[in-house]
Amino acid sequence: MIYQRLLKKVLALYLTIFSFTAMATEFEVSTFLGQMYSSDLIGASTENALSVDAGGNFGIAVAWQDSPNGQGQIMLNVVSHDFKSDVTEQNYALDIMYAHFNGIAQFRQQSYVTTVSLGLGGAYFDSNVNEELYPSATVAFGTRYEFSDRVAIITELRGYATLVDDDDNMFCENEICHAQFEDSLWMESNISIGLAIKF
Repeated sequence: MIYQRLLKKVLALYLTIFSFTAMATEFEVSTFLGQMYSSDLIGASTENALSVDAGGNFGIAVAWQDSPNGQGQIMLNVVSHDFKSDVTEQNYALDIMYAHFNGIAQFRQQSYVTTVSLGLGGAYFDSNVNEELYPSATVAFGTRYEFSDRVAIITELRGYATLVDDDDNMFCENEICHAQFEDSLWMESNISIGLAIKF
């Protein structure tokens, strides 16, 4: 059910992105899957570290060729994490959707391309108790192996840094707080593989 809610949000944003980029003469759609590793949370009362599990992620991006060696890109990435509350000893979910505008530099060696990407945007956090939107930045290093002029396999190592409010009530319900952010910077790393198709 969590993934269904997130998928609906991703599809709505994707349609917006698609209509925006449809004006370009040539654009590229990428989908990717991977694993994301995040910062830990801390117990709201005990201040003990609460481990956040590595979550599987799904992403989609629309890019356009801005120059011979550079792309502009709008990217969405969705991940679902779990953590265990030290108050109730139960598992709770933390779902995050990242939306970023990226610039991508491409270093081409025939059909093999190395990429470096920088981006700014936002991160939508949903703890199933409260929801918040925070500013976020991302940096990535990747590769592309182009099978043809239209199809490429992509791999990427990406980092996210999100400016959160460590004093908010993101994980609180009915005056019981299950966790809180350890500090004001939420960090995640992502390893992914995907497919890019040019239209």
